[in-house]
Amino acid sequence: MKTSSYLTHSFPRQAAIAVLAAAIGVPVWAQQAAQAPPATTDQNAPAATSQNNQQNSDQNANSTTVPQPAKEGFWGRINPMARKKWVKKQIDPINDRLTELDQVNARNAQQIKDVDARAQAGIHQAQSTADAANQTAQSASQQAQNANNAAEQASNHVTQIGNTVNGLDQYHQVTDFEVKFRPGTATMTADSKQDLDKLAASLTGRDGYILEMDAQAPGNGSVGISSSQRLAEAVERYLVTDHQIPIYRMHSVALGNMEVASNDQNGEAATGEENTHPAHVRVRVVHVRLMENSLAAQGSASPQGADSSTGSGQP
Repeated sequence: MKTSSYLTHSFPRQAAIAVLAAAIGVPVWAQQAAQAPPATTDQNAPAATSQNNQQNSDQNANSTTVPQPAKEGFWGRINPMARKKWVKKQIDPINDRLTELDQVNARNAQQIKDVDARAQAGIHQAQSTADAANQTAQSASQQAQNANNAAEQASNHVTQIGNTVNGLDQYHQVTDFEVKFRPGTATMTADSKQDLDKLAASLTGRDGYILEMDAQAPGNGSVGISSSQRLAEAVERYLVTDHQIPIYRMHSVALGNMEVASNDQNGEAATGEENTHPAHVRVRVVHVRLMENSLAAQGSASPQGADSSTGSGQP
């Protein structure tokens, strides 16, 4: 009776202890099973050894190996009953890789930033150099243009000076006419005075001209020369006293009774039978020719009212 009562009270207690021990032992067994490598039997040992050798040779043949995933245990990859140390051991390689990747990304970002900064600095320097070269080219072009203009001005000035030098003593005939006198006297006729008046009026305000006069009168030797000299002086005196023609602009010569060949507009002596004259003259006459300097004529018009014909003007 006592024995049965004891069994009745102790059996439930032992069953509860057994269940509790099983509940505690199962997780531990599962964890050990997940961590421990699978056991091999003696029959499979040679095959496992040959397989391991084959795997080692494959790993040596290929330098790049693919990491084998961790073998799953009873609870899978993560054991809900696992300890912090075991979890930390599984996570630390991942954290190391992430940290390494962050460092690589930061280093690449810094290198990209440095390359961009150097590129921008190079572009800015190249642009500055190009702008400076452009300004230098523009300045050189302007200087070349100024030098070209100065050279053209100098060339024009040299040409002008050459023309001036060449035209210093170059005169061309503008007009000529004859001043006649009353027989046996040195008094000019009225028509001749009118011709001189017109000539003097055309010379007012004019520069660069001269009056050539050659006087002729009948008479042999010194008699004719003296008579012709008085005729030339009479013409000069009239132009000076009545029209204020400067004396230095008049040039005269007394030819006496000798006839000279007539000149054309260019001052060249004319030739030919139609221009021949007798050897001696029989009338009192002064041939007046207006000669103008080509240089002085560039800045002013020809004398007003001057007859440009080469023939002798008739009173």
